Amino acid sequence: MNLEQQIEKISSFEHLELLANQIVEGFISGMHKSPFHGFSAEFAEHKIYNPGESTKHIDWKLYAKTDRLYTKRYEEETNLRCHLILDNSSSMHYPKLKENQPFYESKIGFSVLASAVLMNLLKKQRDAVGLSVYSDTYEYYSPEKGSERHHRMILNKLEEMLSQNKTTRKTDTVTFLHQIAENIHRRSMVILFTDMFHSEGSEEDNDKIFKALQHLKHNKHKVVVFHVYDEKTELNFNFDNTPRKFIDVESGEEINLFAENTQESYQKVVQEYFKTIEATCMQYQIRYVPVSVGENFEKILLTYLVEKQKFG
Repeated sequence: MNLEQQIEKISSFEHLELLANQIVEGFISGMHKSPFHGFSAEFAEHKIYNPGESTKHIDWKLYAKTDRLYTKRYEEETNLRCHLILDNSSSMHYPKLKENQPFYESKIGFSVLASAVLMNLLKKQRDAVGLSVYSDTYEYYSPEKGSERHHRMILNKLEEMLSQNKTTRKTDTVTFLHQIAENIHRRSMVILFTDMFHSEGSEEDNDKIFKALQHLKHNKHKVVVFHVYDEKTELNFNFDNTPRKFIDVESGEEINLFAENTQESYQKVVQEYFKTIEATCMQYQIRYVPVSVGENFEKILLTYLVEKQKFG
């Protein structure tokens, strides 16, 4: 029985790349029919020919089919460097998944699949990608590269994150965002997936996190924060009204309460916190995008495309 479960687990991870590719292909196909079709040329392994460029790499077969001039893209052509950052602390492994639940219905699973989806798009566009993973340690760092081997290595790391047994690990976002900022030397788009939970959550702590995010901008990097949360429980505090024990997955602290009695005041505090994050990100010119686990990936892909257009 254990062996069967292991085989199932392994085969599900092999589908991470396949699943990411299906999402991107579906998205591209939808964009051809949408008001965003102007982006669609970006997806091809070609770019529109500009008068005055060498005609050496024009794809004449494509011209015969489309009556438009495109030149072929090559491996060494890198338009963008993108560095993905994943918060891998214990709170990101919430909610705890039931046996048959898809891996992407937890915050970490959703972030891993979203990263694989972005990597798939970056690969199609011949862009370079790097990865950093942190929790209470700086778990993994890989610089931005565009080779097939490099993509495979990063996908392996993402798959490994899904299979890890979780111990209680706090988040040291401040320390590691500063370290990651020091590691990214060439101008890049920096994309962070995090649930924005950290130590005490005091105003002083929040300020330190925003200073660390600001540090990520130091080489004129463009920074996008995807704030990942579970809408039903973390935003709406929607539990049945039986007495429950709530346990902080990072500190182990416990509290007993009736959710219904606390729901209104909880929602107020959380909504205020979201507004604070959004306002501060705006102040620092950081793109802030809240995404609930279970949302489709269109918001993530469109955000990336719009920010890439501004990257210039």
